[in-house]
Amino acid sequence: MTVARSPAPRLANRPRGRRNLISLTPLIDVVFILLMFFMLASSFLDWRAIELDPPQRAGSGDALTGAMLVEVRAGGLRLAGKAIELPSLVERLRQQTDTDPDLRVLIRPAEGVSLQRTVDVLDRLDTADIDNVSLIGDGR
Repeated sequence: MTVARSPAPRLANRPRGRRNLISLTPLIDVVFILLMFFMLASSFLDWRAIELDPPQRAGSGDALTGAMLVEVRAGGLRLAGKAIELPSLVERLRQQTDTDPDLRVLIRPAEGVSLQRTVDVLDRLDTADIDNVSLIGDGR
């Protein structure tokens, strides 16, 4: 007994050899929208501001009297001319400000010191609640 096979069903109205094109534009739009969403929703860095007040009077000698001078050098920190590490500096300044709350701390970066190094010192002093800090130059 032989069974007659019918030919495979085909779409009658579709011309042979022509393919529908899939547009990639909506897919690319969706990918860019998702990319923008995640870029705006993510926080890559912890942005914090360090407040710096401008000097009240330029060239005032009274402001330097009784202040502690911290020099930020490429090789390390110096407090009153002596080398000191940052944790020791913070602890020492904290002890000094506990006894004298009006103590003023002057930060002077040396020439060639990166701004990030100076900001690191200012940030550590800020986290240690040492408030009366001024950033000074070398007078040139």
